[in-house]
Amino acid sequence: MTIEQLKYPVGKFERPEIITKDHIRTWILEISDFPGKLKMEVDHLTYEQLDTPYRPEGWTVRQVVHHCADSHMNSFIRFKLTLTEDKPTIKTYREDRWAELFDGKDMPVEHSLMLLKGLHARWVELLKSLTDDDLQRKLIHPDQGEEIPISRLIGLYAWHCRHHLAHITELKKRKNWD
Repeated sequence: MTIEQLKYPVGKFERPEIITKDHIRTWILEISDFPGKLKMEVDHLTYEQLDTPYRPEGWTVRQVVHHCADSHMNSFIRFKLTLTEDKPTIKTYREDRWAELFDGKDMPVEHSLMLLKGLHARWVELLKSLTDDDLQRKLIHPDQGEEIPISRLIGLYAWHCRHHLAHITELKKRKNWD
């Protein structure tokens, strides 16, 4: 596999030209299912397996799990800000540096798995409650200088779930861990 394939095992996020209600329903289901799927993939892994990078110079499985918790907490807050403020400019964070902190590099994954389970339960209920007008509300991403509607963010985070789950499942296949 090439480095690009290892980095993006499900490809890069491609948004549909027109986002439909079917897209939204599918994406919400993917976000809903993610914590359980992630738990199934990592629950039986050894300490050494959890500390295996999914690609050269990439994060370990442990760091990927903790990154998902960090990223999805940030996302949940961004959704709430977008629903309660007029086009908020979001705060970015240095995910690479967060992954190097003790809680991202050394803590048991069970803590982030529990966090993701509760967070996704709340997030999914929030997403299911959104009206058509809510789906059009926008945030501003300072790095991209672009207004991004909630409807697209739902797709992006569904992709994010698939993306990081595939990092782990593809590594497990390459290493014959199943």
